[in-house]
Amino acid sequence: MGAATVAVTDATFDAEVRQSPIPVVVDFWAEWCGPCRQIGPALEELATEYAGKVKIVKVNVDENPDSPAVLGVRGIPALFLFKDGQVVSNKVGAAPKAALANWIQSAI
Repeated sequence: MGAATVAVTDATFDAEVRQSPIPVVVDFWAEWCGPCRQIGPALEELATEYAGKVKIVKVNVDENPDSPAVLGVRGIPALFLFKDGQVVSNKVGAAPKAALANWIQSAI
């Protein structure tokens, strides 16, 4: 069984994302967001496929408003790719699994 996505809060954001030894994809999402729910299964699969190479975490923007505010998130789903504690790429909106995989691959 591989690693799936990890729920991250404002309190754990720095430890889980900025201090991660491997690249991290952060999915800013909310329960009520249709496109967020649409890409959820693809992100779960990618988390398993990239286990050990890339960590995929989810931040619920309704429960954790600080992290998205710091990064200037205006629309969700918003995906940010962190490498060595810095944002190296980001995208907004739902995308098919193949497109998400290509985006991750191009940034790592």
